[in-house]
Amino acid sequence: MKPKIHILATGGTIAGVSASAVSTSYSAGRIDIDTLLATVPQVFELADISGEQFCSIGSQDMNEAIWLKLSSRINSLLSGEDCDGVLITHGTDTMEETAYFLNLTVHSEKPVILVGAMRSASAISEDGPANIYNGIVAICDPKTRGRGVLCCMNNHLIAAKDVVKQHTTYLSAFEGGNSDSVGYVFGNNVYYQRDVTSRHTVNSEFSVEGMDKLPEVGIVYGYAGCSPLPFKALVDAGFDGIVIAGVGNGNLYRDLLPYAEEAAEKSVIIVRSTRCPSGPTSLDAELNDNRYGFIASFNLNPQKSRILLMLALCRTRDRARIQEYFLQY
Repeated sequence: MKPKIHILATGGTIAGVSASAVSTSYSAGRIDIDTLLATVPQVFELADISGEQFCSIGSQDMNEAIWLKLSSRINSLLSGEDCDGVLITHGTDTMEETAYFLNLTVHSEKPVILVGAMRSASAISEDGPANIYNGIVAICDPKTRGRGVLCCMNNHLIAAKDVVKQHTTYLSAFEGGNSDSVGYVFGNNVYYQRDVTSRHTVNSEFSVEGMDKLPEVGIVYGYAGCSPLPFKALVDAGFDGIVIAGVGNGNLYRDLLPYAEEAAEKSVIIVRSTRCPSGPTSLDAELNDNRYGFIASFNLNPQKSRILLMLALCRTRDRARIQEYFLQY
């Protein structure tokens, strides 16, 4: 019996259309799920496929409200016996964020894989159909079960915690950041190279069932001579937490540090991450986190640190407990 796989289409470049096959300009999310599936009929040989147009946006417009509905829909699908896995077609701009959010809020061992495209559906050598096919191949493989949410791009299978878009336009844009891919797809075969050791899916304590909004968390970018004004604006707006994309190992410019310390004293949760493309933000690295009341993000980049902090704040405001979350997830 073939696996039963449900596809949730959200738009993005994979469903985009350009004026010509050689144009670099295109409109995202113009092709519906049925038209998209017609470009890769081979998937119906692998599985019983059903499709759903969940939304039609460029992923630059992805937001928390859609994440909450998407997580709820996937949990509902996977709780039944008539769905063995979910494939999500997604724009590449925020794919890593959606993947990580789902990795922490979908509570099933059944596979969930996100795919996208770096070239629109009407471009020369479009990559969307191959990514869809490879994603379906991976979902069909029993070895994919229990590995958490994955992204399948350019033959690589990358864990949600690790995946990052490293280039604006290349087909090889997606990499594992601080880690290698967990595996890859070649032909009709899936090859796994390592396990995912961080907590996720069925081992995650985060649930967003019934929620219609999340705590307010923003990101402030660090740079030489960094102005504290963006940070102050978030504090004045009543944000619950702030992630600082610091320089180097999460360092803060001297003019920003006292404002961050004061905010932490007023129970705004401050997480230090880094603007560097790879490498951890270590606890007490050059700054004494315990003294200032900060939290170190370890291997999470700023955008994923924001997601974990939003979910953590749904459960607690205890700094020590939140720091443990950043170690575990």
